[in-house]
Amino acid sequence: MQNNPNTEIQFKCGAIMKNKFMLAPMTNTQSNADGSLGDDEFNWLSMRAKGQFGLVMTCASHVQKIGQGFPGQLGIFSDELKAGHQKLVKELKSHGGLAVIQLHHAGMRTPQELIGEEPVCPSAHEKSGARALTIDEVIQLKKDFVDAAVRAQECGYDGVEVHGAHGYILTQFLSSEYNHRSDEYGGSLENRARLMFEIVDEIRESCGNKFLLGIRLSPERFGMKLSEVKKVCQRFIDENKIDFLDVSLWDVFKMPEEEQAEEISLLEHFTSLDYKNTLLTVAGKIRNGKEVQEVLASGVDFVSIGRSGILHHDFPAKVIADPNFEPVETPVSEEYLKTEGLGANFIQYMQRWDGFLEK
Repeated sequence: MQNNPNTEIQFKCGAIMKNKFMLAPMTNTQSNADGSLGDDEFNWLSMRAKGQFGLVMTCASHVQKIGQGFPGQLGIFSDELKAGHQKLVKELKSHGGLAVIQLHHAGMRTPQELIGEEPVCPSAHEKSGARALTIDEVIQLKKDFVDAAVRAQECGYDGVEVHGAHGYILTQFLSSEYNHRSDEYGGSLENRARLMFEIVDEIRESCGNKFLLGIRLSPERFGMKLSEVKKVCQRFIDENKIDFLDVSLWDVFKMPEEEQAEEISLLEHFTSLDYKNTLLTVAGKIRNGKEVQEVLASGVDFVSIGRSGILHHDFPAKVIADPNFEPVETPVSEEYLKTEGLGANFIQYMQRWDGFLEK
């Protein structure tokens, strides 16, 4: 049965995922100021592996020091950080799941006070104070994404996901709203998508065909046009370099914001693409057992779980045992979140989520 979440799936690279639950990559602010793995981040991710997530993905992990997006971010920009990753990977894989790191650069969304200099963007951006990347810096950025993937492979990760969503630097390149370059990385959709495709191509070439490789994209917000994102998704599928496509929909049950796309749901816009041998995962308010089954039945290969994975480290195990499982009601207490493996910094960060934490 396709919507049984407790069946294993195999990616075309050969990697096997023991069930259909992926821990979504989530900002958690629990590592050290120098980008090295913090004890709280290790504990948070380890508990999710123990809780039977078939694929545990790290938070967005920056590939350049100046690409940091938030305090306490886990970095992958230097060989000096490898020891923490090796320790993390060993623990995650000991529970039978796949260990994947998300490669990230915040671009103009980098807080200036974190890096002590102007953030960077495809084009100068007055509101954020970001400066435009030179062509040499674009080439270096590409190299640093690829080097980070190789570093991750050397640390033992099963694969990487390239973060092309949520308004970070690869979205900024893709967006006609933010990218006003006049070179080969700006202008047409093909040019704006060029960096993303070159990064994926070079990671595949450097890491080989047995390394799990995915990309995260998101429609709407940050100048993303639904039709353009769908074209980019289909091209990634057709070029056959990625194993999975991770589409962050904000809410998997919503209708599109663009009027001309309103005849079907946002999810249907993506499940209707021709996936061939590429797998699809989606994220966005998949909160209970019934919704997990509903999304899997719609043609999605595996689900990405965020909020319910925070509330229950063993959400997969609970849904497998009870297909009608409902998470604990929010708001929850700080003490409750501590028992679910969140450190003090992560708990403080969760105060940003309206109605999640008791006042």
